[in-house]
Amino acid sequence: MRNDNSPPPPESGSSIDPDRSWFTRRSTLVVGVAALAPAALAGWVLTQAFAGTGSDGQSRPVPLSASHSAMSPGQRDAKPGSTPSESPSASQSTTAAAPAPAKGPLTGRTVVVDPGHNAGNFEHTDEIDQQVDIGTGHKECDTTGTTTNAGYKEADFTLDVSRRLRTALEAQGAKVVLTHQADRPWGPCITERARIGNEAKADAVVSVHADGVSAGNRGFHIILPAKVKGGAADTAKIVGPSRELGERIAGNFARTTGSAPANYLGSGTGLVVRDDLGGLNLSTRPKVFIECGNMRDAKDAAQLTSPEWRQKAAQGIADGIVGFLGG
Repeated sequence: MRNDNSPPPPESGSSIDPDRSWFTRRSTLVVGVAALAPAALAGWVLTQAFAGTGSDGQSRPVPLSASHSAMSPGQRDAKPGSTPSESPSASQSTTAAAPAPAKGPLTGRTVVVDPGHNAGNFEHTDEIDQQVDIGTGHKECDTTGTTTNAGYKEADFTLDVSRRLRTALEAQGAKVVLTHQADRPWGPCITERARIGNEAKADAVVSVHADGVSAGNRGFHIILPAKVKGGAADTAKIVGPSRELGERIAGNFARTTGSAPANYLGSGTGLVVRDDLGGLNLSTRPKVFIECGNMRDAKDAAQLTSPEWRQKAAQGIADGIVGFLGG
C-alpha cells in the first residue's frame, strides 16, 4: 500500500532519469539536515547552560535556589506575565523595611500585659472550671469575668485597654508581651498567665480587669500581692517592688482618668492586698492587678464603655509603669 507521505511515482513517458531524481531528492534531504544541525547544536548548548554535570558525567538539573539567586531583584520579584518595565529595578527595594523600634526611657525593658479573662470563656466553662494549684490552695483555671448591665464583657474591655497600653509602652521603647489576644478559644489559665511573665523576665507585669460588684460602688483599685510561701508560690522578693508599682499606677491613673479610688474597699487608698490570686502568688516578677472601675455601676460603666476614657486609662497605667521603671 502506498504511504500518503511518500513522493508520487514518476509519470509514464517521463524523460527524468530515475537515478538522477533520487540523487536530487537525496541532495535536498542533506541540505535540510545541514540546516537543522546548527539549531540542534544551539539547543544542546542552552540545555548545558541550564544543567550541571556531575562527577559521573551525567547531567544534573540546576537547583532552584541557585537559579533564583542568580536572578536580579527585579527578575525574582516580577509577577508572572509581567514585562521588565513592570518589575522593580535592581536599585529599588522590593520589601518594605520594618519600622525601627522606638527609642525611649523604657528601651531595654520588658513589660508583660495580661488582659483579664477571655470572651470565649463563656462557651468553655468546663475547661476553665478545672482546678489549678496556686501555691496556697486550688482555684479555677480562669473565670468568665463580668459584664455591664447592657452586656459589654469585661474580657472585651480588658483586651482593648491592654492593646492601647501596649502601644503607649512601645512608644516609650519597651518590649511588650501580651499573655493573649483572644487568639485562643478560652483561657489561658491563671498559672500560665503567671508563667508568661516569669519566663519573659518582665521588669513589670500588669493584669487589667474591671470589677463587678453592686451598683453604687465606684472607682478603681490596685491589687497587690501578699507575702505568701507554699508550693510553687513564694512572693517574698516581689512584695516590695509590686507595692511601688501599684502606688505609681494608682497616682497616675487617678490623675489621667479623673476617676477616684474605690469607695468600697482599700480605705480610700486604691490599694488592696490579697493572697488568693494565683496570678500574683505564682509570679516571680513585680506584678499588680488593676480593677479599672465597676461594670455594674451605671456611672462607672459609662466610662468603661467609652473609647476615649479607655485611652486615658491605658495612658494612666503606662505613665505609672514608666515612673516605676525610672523612665
